[in-house]
Amino acid sequence: MISVCTLVRGRTAHLANLLSGIAAQTRAPDELVIAYMQDAAPAGLPDPRVPVREVFVPGDPMPLAEARNAAALAARGDSLIFLDVDCIPSPSLVARYAEVLDDRPACYLGEVRYLPPGTVDLAQAVRHPAKPALADDEVRPVPSHGELWGLSFALPRSAWDAAGGMDTGYVGYGGEETDFAWALAAAGVPMAWVGGAVAWHQHHAVHVPPLHQFDAILRNATRFRARWGRWCMDYWLGQFADAGLIRWSPDADTIAVLRHPTPAEIAASHRRDALFS
Repeated sequence: MISVCTLVRGRTAHLANLLSGIAAQTRAPDELVIAYMQDAAPAGLPDPRVPVREVFVPGDPMPLAEARNAAALAARGDSLIFLDVDCIPSPSLVARYAEVLDDRPACYLGEVRYLPPGTVDLAQAVRHPAKPALADDEVRPVPSHGELWGLSFALPRSAWDAAGGMDTGYVGYGGEETDFAWALAAAGVPMAWVGGAVAWHQHHAVHVPPLHQFDAILRNATRFRARWGRWCMDYWLGQFADAGLIRWSPDADTIAVLRHPTPAEIAASHRRDALFS
């Protein structure tokens, strides 16, 4: 039994497109679990043509780790596919994930292609330049479990349980997925890229760097450092340091806050046309 799990707060139009993508699967999942990080589900959504289970996990900042755990707990499948609400699954996504999970239990990362602003024309989607180009029948081991990204991945429930789910000590933006990746590695769960399980990422505005999540990033990066002896989100930390907001280096044990970003800096970091996030 296969459960597809997604999280949502707002983004009703994106969720509607995800549901339409589930309805078009060549192999339908046995159920769709939607963890709503809000008080109620929106009305008028399309029929995904599979049973839908809803769980509600409201809270501020967004309880991302808690919502993923709630979705996994509610799911009845022995295989779990996590799909970001911004993603439209290609028709073969569930079938391809099911194929590789049946062949060899592991955590699999599907390919994500990015749609430009203002369109859901799938022919215009482009590959992420930092991710591998895969043949549809290819399975490729990842060089590091740190490659895990929450947009699209699948794993056996036994692997989820072996890692202990996601650490709810990560609150707000960032860190919980990388922490989960290292927990999978510690539990001996292999990880690989898989071709043929394509998801199309629907565009939304982003902050580059994510100054609007400054406090959460520092807090969660510090938690990760305490747990694993290394930093995560070091790309953003480096940008914060370059901007004179923090004193930090990859070899540092702590982060020293020099100042907080100003409202003007946060506004200037907002990018409506950035393709990759």
